[in-house]
Amino acid sequence: MHIPMAFANIALTLLRFASPVNIAAAGDFSETIDSGGVSRTYVLHVPAVTARPMPLVLVFHGGGGQGRTMERYTHLDELADRYGFIVAYPDGLRRQWNDGRLPHNNGAQDVAFVRALIDRIESEYPVDRKRVFAAGMSNGAMFSQRLGCELSDRIAAFAAVSGNLPEAIYPSCAPARAISVLQMSGTDDPLVPYNGGNVVSPRGGGVLSVDQTVKFWAKSDGCNAGVSVVHLTPVAPPDGTDVVRKTYRGCRNGSAVVLYTIDGGGHAWPGKVQYLPAFIVGKASDQIDGNATIIDFFMSHPMR
Repeated sequence: MHIPMAFANIALTLLRFASPVNIAAAGDFSETIDSGGVSRTYVLHVPAVTARPMPLVLVFHGGGGQGRTMERYTHLDELADRYGFIVAYPDGLRRQWNDGRLPHNNGAQDVAFVRALIDRIESEYPVDRKRVFAAGMSNGAMFSQRLGCELSDRIAAFAAVSGNLPEAIYPSCAPARAISVLQMSGTDDPLVPYNGGNVVSPRGGGVLSVDQTVKFWAKSDGCNAGVSVVHLTPVAPPDGTDVVRKTYRGCRNGSAVVLYTIDGGGHAWPGKVQYLPAFIVGKASDQIDGNATIIDFFMSHPMR
């Protein structure tokens, strides 16, 4: 019997919500969820669904962005299809995340929203609850830092690109468990200063330096076996940037703290396009594949 496409799509949607974990649809979805009485939105990319639990990666846009633009900027969907993990791109209220910087606090209950979002996706898809991760750029990176402080019971690791730990949440940051941290920052970032200070944006707010940020996480994770430093071999024609990897060893419960310093790099996701002129955001480095580095780090550091 032939079923019209519209009815087939309706039937698939009903099945998806009727038996959420066992019958789930693959594809791209624009979704809405109520969180604290506020309607919140997100974009979801689901690879071919398998019986095994899949990792979940939450990707947070920068200030002024949206989930859909972050999806197009990072192209993480391609890796999701290749390696079999779900990606969610949430939308901040008024295109901002409440990352804890006092001038930046818009009152949004964003941590509660992320908790509700994880609950929703876990109820609909076979998510590996030990492999839920957060990654963000700029304002989204600083918000990922906040999630590390307040949501370590749900998130195994986070990656912060061009976003340090906000000064305002540093004194009270007390993760419930050791959480793995990947930091990627450019020394010539003109917006989020590598050496700490006020963020260059309409709402400003102070951040720790990159060095202070990773040392905080290393101390929090009990890393006590020294630090290894490696100058990475260039992987692209010279572009005025070089990459140094610093790894803190001996961290508690198999956690890890790793810093990629992009010498000469600006406010950009490594390995991606120069989305604005270099005189505005600095150089986007081609000397490291940010996507592959982040996903490899995540998959190597589940919650223990």
